[in-house]
Amino acid sequence: MKIRTGSCLCGAVAYRLEGEPLRVGLCHCADCRKSSGSAFVFFAVWPRPAFSMSGEIATFSGRSFCPTCGSRLFCLREDEAEIRLGSLDSPPTDLLPDHEVWIRRREPWLHPLPSAGQYAEDAD
Repeated sequence: MKIRTGSCLCGAVAYRLEGEPLRVGLCHCADCRKSSGSAFVFFAVWPRPAFSMSGEIATFSGRSFCPTCGSRLFCLREDEAEIRLGSLDSPPTDLLPDHEVWIRRREPWLHPLPSAGQYAEDAD
């Protein structure tokens, strides 16, 4: 079984993921852009039982982050853990987006990913 680990910038929060994600995507929504300070967020979703963590987190509007360094890490729900893939310890070169959401807000200079489903807003 594939094991992936990740952490915040200062190392106070660490997490572990078991197995493969349910889905991998890019989000161009205003909330993701604002909270990441970037044009989009690269994320993947695992079943919640595949996720474990250590350290203290803070959460705002469902988005969890390290209260010390501010690194945005994940969104936790009862059934799923949505991980910001930039927080993985090793680059996620084997994870390819299968969908892009909120493409109506995508920057015009970013081209659609040919292998990813395209959704004007959230994927249903």
